[in-house]
Amino acid sequence: MKTLFTHLILVILCLSVVTAEAKKKKKPRFKPYYLVTAPASDYQTTVNQIRDKLTNSEFKLLGEYSPLDDRTIFAITNDKLLEIAAKTEFGGYGSVIRVAVTNTDSGVQVSHVNPVYMSYVYQMGNISEVSEALKGLFGETTAFGSKRGETERSLKGYQYMMMMPEFEDHDELASFDSHQQAQDRVNKNLAAGQGKFTKVFEIAIPGKDEVLIGVGIGEGDGADKFIMDTIDVEELKHSAHLPYAVLISGNKVYSQAGKFRIALAFPDLGMGQFMDISDAPGAIVESLEKLTDK
Repeated sequence: MKTLFTHLILVILCLSVVTAEAKKKKKPRFKPYYLVTAPASDYQTTVNQIRDKLTNSEFKLLGEYSPLDDRTIFAITNDKLLEIAAKTEFGGYGSVIRVAVTNTDSGVQVSHVNPVYMSYVYQMGNISEVSEALKGLFGETTAFGSKRGETERSLKGYQYMMMMPEFEDHDELASFDSHQQAQDRVNKNLAAGQGKFTKVFEIAIPGKDEVLIGVGIGEGDGADKFIMDTIDVEELKHSAHLPYAVLISGNKVYSQAGKFRIALAFPDLGMGQFMDISDAPGAIVESLEKLTDK
């Protein structure tokens, strides 16, 4: 009896050690956004303050976009982020960070995309220097956008669910004789108002024929306002999801698959909510293809 009792004690101790080790090895999880402590002021004053803060920082302010009356999104980058993006195939998708100011019933929210979350999805290198620069600029932040978050491994092969698009499954909108011709065509159509678009930013990736152009979509089932009005219903808003972008890489023009890009920004989106915007992914592609028309 004494021997059995001793064995039971040993088993319990071993299980305790295994459990403790498992907890130690628990993999960190990442959420798509950070909430910044907003200044106690009204929406427009906050927009002006954030614009000034970004303008006077090490980040380059590329453009701003207001898809709804209560939201302003700033697109920023810096030299380190561009350097990292240049080392990754299609890294241009991750070359820009979105910073948002949103007016809500409970007050003004300031948020930005989590660059680490983004870097894992876009297969980029160590982005800690960029994260530290953002922390230095905005101070303490709170991660949000997903109840549980995603592990590094799940982000590197991210899918909303099986059979849905992954990072490499982006949509090829068109191909041209040269990189310059592709860039000229997209910009020409943007300037001519081909489709209801807003050009938000343009950034060239150093050392390669790759350009990312931020595009606000203003009409149809893929319109930014329709999507955000339909699925951005939680207390903390996902405004920094916008704007969409087209990537001109070499002589081809790409955009991220809607079922990937939207799910990435709303990882807890229920299937019912996804069905509410079921026509959006196809509509987004059809809209962006207009930018490559002759």
